[in-house]
Parts: sequence; structure tokens; C-alpha cells
Amino acid sequence: MNLLPQTYLLGLVGLLAVVAVLAGRQVLRVRGDEIKLMELEQAGASKSSQAADLYELASVQLRKRLYPQATATLKQAVKRLNQEPDEAKALIQNALGFALAAQKDYEGAVRHYKLALRAKKDYPVALNNLAFAQQKLLADEEAIKLYEQTLVLEPDNKTAKQGLKKLQKRQKPSS
Repeated sequence: MNLLPQTYLLGLVGLLAVVAVLAGRQVLRVRGDEIKLMELEQAGASKSSQAADLYELASVQLRKRLYPQATATLKQAVKRLNQEPDEAKALIQNALGFALAAQKDYEGAVRHYKLALRAKKDYPVALNNLAFAQQKLLADEEAIKLYEQTLVLEPDNKTAKQGLKKLQKRQKPSS
């Protein structure tokens, strides 16, 4: 009795089941973001006087890759940061830097990552983002220092390790 066709069919069904689950999760995530975005827009979050509301709206916009809209929303949030704690200031500035970097405005991104780090000095995400932006601006030495700073804070930080490895490889003279 030949089991090969049955094994093949079971493998194919298993593979299709895995693909269906992954696709379903992605659809649910996207749909959840769309619903959240509609709820926030209907609640008037874009006109809110609260930086937290604006940050929440911008976070959804960033996940949906609506970078220009997220940039505008985060700029509004920055204007309302007066009484917010340093942690909130750092999150919002970092998110604005990310939105600018996604639009290839690395100089603007660097400015906001530095403001995030001014608000919270030991912020590994902002350090990694700043290093990436410096790398894009071809400031490799600065990027290396920033990745090394991240590794002091978080020795197992994969992003910093990969960025540092890439920069060190790029700096080695080819023979």
C-alpha cells in the first residue's frame, strides 16, 4: 500500500491550515486597527487637547503606515506636552522621529530622537532609532557609539547587535 499520496495530501492540508491561520490573524489585526482609527477619528482625537489621545491616534496611523498623517498628529501632540511626564515626552518625540524617518527625513528624525533622549536618557529604542538615522546620514562613527550605548543598557538588544555588526563590516577595508 502506497502512503505517499496520503502523506502528500496531509502535508498540503497542514500547510494550508497554517497559511489560513496566519492570514486570518493579519486580517483581524488590520481590521482592528481600522476600527480603532475610525473610533478615534469619530471621538475627535485629532482635535483633542490631550497629548495622550493624539499619541494613541498617531500610533494607529503609524501601524497603518499613514506616515504624513501620523507626523501631523504627533506634531500636535508635541505642542501639548507641557505637563506630561518625561516618559510620555520621550515616547511622543521618538514616535515623531520614527514617522519622519519613514518619510526619509533623517535630519528631522535625528532632532526628535535627541529630544526623546533628552527627556529620557536611558531609552534603548530611541538610541537604536537615532543610530539608524545617523547611519542613513552616513555618520557611521556616531551610529557605532549609539549602538554601543544601547548594548550597555541592554546587552542582548538584537537591533543594536545587528546594526553594530553591519557597520563594522562596512568599515573593514576590502582586500
